[in-house]
Amino acid sequence: MSERLDGKVLVITGAAGGIGRATVARVASEGAKVLAVDLNAADLSAAFNDVEGDIMIHAADVTGEAQVEHMMKTAAGHFGGIDGVFNNAGIEGATQPIEEYPLDVYEQVMAVNVKGVFLGIKHAISHLRARGGGAIVNTASTAGLRGSPLLPAYNASKHAVIGLTRSTAEGHGRHGIRTNAVCPAPIHTRMMRAIESGMGGTPT
Repeated sequence: MSERLDGKVLVITGAAGGIGRATVARVASEGAKVLAVDLNAADLSAAFNDVEGDIMIHAADVTGEAQVEHMMKTAAGHFGGIDGVFNNAGIEGATQPIEEYPLDVYEQVMAVNVKGVFLGIKHAISHLRARGGGAIVNTASTAGLRGSPLLPAYNASKHAVIGLTRSTAEGHGRHGIRTNAVCPAPIHTRMMRAIESGMGGTPT
């Protein structure tokens, strides 16, 4: 594997999940130094005990501003700066129509999927500017491009992620900060199996 990311410092949230773990493993194999962030330290340890590379695991709740600010400072302090951030942490919530959707679940989805991305962007900007620029990538979804009657909170959250991405791209492109969203279709992960099961399908 080429080392096209040699020496780059990346912060990746939701690192113990399917997309997060695969991303950490890939960028580390290409020479990046990675702060791998997830809510549970045990999950992180299990996810990366057999992955090679310069990876530092860090437990944090992306909905807590002090914790997000601390994780960025931890990455910058340990590795000497930050070149890129992948705001990937997310949850699916319930699979129910909006008239039956629990308010507490809606609020949790919006907190993780939207507030978490907002805070990740907010506290990455100064570090990226200190390096003369960098990259922010946010995990949205094809659900952020259309609707689904049984995923009202998840759909709304991913539309919001796209809005945050566009606003950041327009506001900070002049500082050399590239901001993009990825919109995955269904991927073979725990989240997708949970959504399929909630919709009455057969998990694959």
